[in-house]
Amino acid sequence: MHIGLVGLGKMGANMRQRIRAAGIEVTGYDRNPDVTDVPSLDALVAALPEGERVVWVMVPSGEITDSVITALSQQMSPGDVVIDGGNSYYQDDIPHATLLASHGIGFIDAGVSGGIWGLTNGYGLMVGGDDDVVSKVMPVFDALRPEGPREEGFVHAGTVGAGHFSKMVHNGIEYGLMQAYAEGYELLAAKDLVTDVHGTMKAWKRGTVVRSWLLDLLVQALEQDPDLAAIDDWVEDSGEGRWTVDEAIDLAVPAPVISAALFARFASRQGESPAMKAVAALRQQFGGHAVKPAGS
Repeated sequence: MHIGLVGLGKMGANMRQRIRAAGIEVTGYDRNPDVTDVPSLDALVAALPEGERVVWVMVPSGEITDSVITALSQQMSPGDVVIDGGNSYYQDDIPHATLLASHGIGFIDAGVSGGIWGLTNGYGLMVGGDDDVVSKVMPVFDALRPEGPREEGFVHAGTVGAGHFSKMVHNGIEYGLMQAYAEGYELLAAKDLVTDVHGTMKAWKRGTVVRSWLLDLLVQALEQDPDLAAIDDWVEDSGEGRWTVDEAIDLAVPAPVISAALFARFASRQGESPAMKAVAALRQQFGGHAVKPAGS
């Protein structure tokens, strides 16, 4: 099997490496000449077998994804497949699928979780699309997902849009979990009675009901910087938390934890907060997201 991969940033480059390690040929394209395999998107399409092409798009959501998918719709052939693996808004998936279908090209939306650790640990995958199209590229999904039962790292969540919708909700939950750990950290740090904050959280890693990978990452961040003194408490949001809250409002589903976590990120941009330093540290640990240096 031979696939194309558009976008070789932090996640895309690691995905290319993991797919290749599984024995699947990958041709990657990126505007950065230092990492690309081919000089252009045209060259990427030309390198793949016509009618059997699979092109995975891993670029920022919005206009950039729109432009890449539009270009691929004009360059690819009936029987080919495009996968949007970026953090696209799920309502953008239907127009993309419709455009590609008008040229006989299949479409899959794929929510991808794993951040900078995915190369080693594998990626959690949530996909949407037609059964036959998803089945056609299952070897790629199997190459990317974690070791173990497929159903514990991959789901065909539904029709087009279901993958990105599921990833959106996943990220909303992530907001709430990170905020809870961060607030717990701030409470421990604020009490003189607790003299080993890092050790306390480390002791939660085994046997407790709050143990998780996010807790492991927070403990790791505190080992590297016990007071989180090197980073600012400004925390960005990628947009998926906002979309999750919007959907909760539209569907009249109460989501107070996710909503509060989103608003806490807004508050982080207004004044210093130890809890938001912890959230910033967590985002850097699991996703390699940029942080602002302390005092900026």
